[in-house]
Amino acid sequence: MNELVRQHTALDDSDLEWLHLLVSEWQLLSDLSFADLVLWVPTEDGTRYVSVAQMRPNTGPTSYQDDMVGHLVPRGRRPMLDVALDEGRIVREGDPEWREEVPVRVESIPVRRASRVLGVIARNTNLLTVRTPSRLELTYLQSASDLAQMIAAGSFPFPDQQVDMDASPRVGDGLIRLDADGVVQYASPNALSAYHRLGLAADLLGHHLGRTTADLAPTRGPVDEALAKVASGWAPREFEIESGDGVIQFRAIPLKPKGVRVGSLVLLRDVTELRRRERELMTKDATIREIHHRVKNNLQTVAALLRLQARRIESERGREALEEAVRRVGSIAIVHETLSQNLDERVEFDEIADRVLAMVAEISPGKVTGRRTGHFGILDAEVATPLSMVLTEALQNAVEHGFREGDTGTVEVSAVRGGSPKEARLLVTVQDDGVGLPEGFDPHRSGNLGLQIVRTLVEGELGGTFDMVPAPERGTRVILDIPVPAQK
Repeated sequence: MNELVRQHTALDDSDLEWLHLLVSEWQLLSDLSFADLVLWVPTEDGTRYVSVAQMRPNTGPTSYQDDMVGHLVPRGRRPMLDVALDEGRIVREGDPEWREEVPVRVESIPVRRASRVLGVIARNTNLLTVRTPSRLELTYLQSASDLAQMIAAGSFPFPDQQVDMDASPRVGDGLIRLDADGVVQYASPNALSAYHRLGLAADLLGHHLGRTTADLAPTRGPVDEALAKVASGWAPREFEIESGDGVIQFRAIPLKPKGVRVGSLVLLRDVTELRRRERELMTKDATIREIHHRVKNNLQTVAALLRLQARRIESERGREALEEAVRRVGSIAIVHETLSQNLDERVEFDEIADRVLAMVAEISPGKVTGRRTGHFGILDAEVATPLSMVLTEALQNAVEHGFREGDTGTVEVSAVRGGSPKEARLLVTVQDDGVGLPEGFDPHRSGNLGLQIVRTLVEGELGGTFDMVPAPERGTRVILDIPVPAQK
C-alpha cells in the first residue's frame, strides 16, 4: 500500500498512517457486512482511482475471485465512487452488478480524516446466497452500518488505540450488541458459551453487561466499578477476565454513527486453553532456567573442590593439572550461567568469549593482554558449550606455551560469521605474538591433552575443522571453522 499511495496519489505520511490504521481494523467491517472491501484512492491528477487494499469476509462468500490491489480505473466509470468522494456521504443507490453470473450489491463509503475525504471503500456483497436474515445476521448488518457511518464521519478507526488483529477477538469468536445504557440487545451463541465458562447460569439478553461481568470477576471493590464501565462499552478498550475455569478476552467498541453513542459492540473470545498453554510454557522455561542455574552452581562447587585439592598437592604437575581442570569446568559454568538468564536455549556468545578470555589471561606467566574482534553472535546451547571448552583450551595453550616468565604480548580472538543462509559458518582464530611453534610440530598428532580435547570437540561434536599454524609475523594462529545455524 505504501508504494501505491506514494506513486499514484498526493496523500502525505499522516494520511497514509490513517489508511494503515483503517486497514488494520476493517476486517471487522468486512465480517459484519458479509462483504468484500476495496479501498480506492484518487490519483494525484484526480483523473483516476487506484485500489490500494482489499479485504475478504470470513463470514460469507467473496465477490472478487481476483486480487484487485493495484488496479486503476478512470473517474466516471464508477459513478458511486465519484459521488462518495465529492459529497462525502455513503452511496447505496444503483442496481446490483453481475460478475461471472453472480449478482453483487455495491456500496461506497467515504474515508474521512478530519475535514478531508482521503478515499472511498467499495463494499461488495455477494447476493447469490441471500436469504431471510436471522437475528445474528441482522445484528451484524446493523453494526456494520453504524461502523460505516463512523468511517464516513472520520470517527473510526480510533486513532489512540492500536489493535493487534491477530490477537484481538474477531466477529465469529463471539459478539454482543449493547444499547446506549449497556444493556444486552443480542448475544451470539459463542458469546453465551464464553460467559457460561465464566460461571453465568442465566441468559444475557436484557441484562446490564458491565454489572453482570463485574459480578463474575474474582475482584471486588473499586476495580469492579471500573470493570463494569469498561465492559459496558463506554470507551474502546481491550481487557481479559479470569474467573472459575475460564479466561475470556474482550474488546469493546463504542458505536457513534452520528456523533452520539447509540450502543456498543463487545467482541469476546474464550482464550482459556491458550492461556493454559502459555502458563505451561512459562513454567517450562522457568524450570529450564532453574536447571541451568543449579548446574552452574554445581560446577562452581566442583571447581572449588578441585582448587582445594590443588592446594594440598605437593607435586607441581599435579597442581597444574587440577588448575587446568578448574578452568575447563569454569568455562562450562559460564555457559550455564548465561543460559539461566535467557528464555530459550540460545546465548549471546560474545559475552562468554570475553569472560573466558579474561579468565585465561589471569594465568599468563607474563603480562599478556587479551582482546576480541568480530562477533560470534547468538549460538544454540549445543554449540556454545563445546565451543567455550575449545576456546578455553586454545587460549590456555597460547598463554602457557607462547610466553615465558616476564614476557609481554597479546592474544587476540577473532570471530567472523559468513556463508550462505543454508550453510552458515563461524570462523574463529586465536592468535598470539609469542615464541611460536616448535620446529616440526604437528597439532594433529600432538599428545597434548588440551589439543586432543580441541580436536575431539571441533571435529566430533561441532562437525568443523581445526588447524594450528605459525602466525604471519610472529607467534601462533589457531583456526577453527565450524558450521552454525543461520542467525534469525
